[in-house]
Amino acid sequence: MEYEFLRDVTGQVRVRMSMDHEAVGHWFNEEVKNNLSLLDEVEAAVRDVKGSERQWQRVGHEYTLWLDEEEVMIRANLLALEDEGMEEGMNYYNEESLSFCGVEDFLAVIAAYRQFLQQYGSKG
Repeated sequence: MEYEFLRDVTGQVRVRMSMDHEAVGHWFNEEVKNNLSLLDEVEAAVRDVKGSERQWQRVGHEYTLWLDEEEVMIRANLLALEDEGMEEGMNYYNEESLSFCGVEDFLAVIAAYRQFLQQYGSKG
């Protein structure tokens, strides 16, 4: 899973992810937006479900994050609504709306995001 951090014209930190993981970047850009307490919450949830069969989810404004001991799934909230309205035989998948990754990979992105903010400062 490849990613990069950059600043937009307003100074806001943006995350750009590799193909198949775009929704992870959108989650950071739309839900996190320098909110390190949300990242603390996710990291605590990872520790909480470790060694168990429990799952955890956090519904955000635009994206919902689900995780269990091994995997993280990020799905656009709009995608859930579109699925319900699909005609039979129609299959919808949008890489920008749904991403899966391993918990360890996701934690590495969180750590890199924190480091980028610490190194380059956070605005906004």
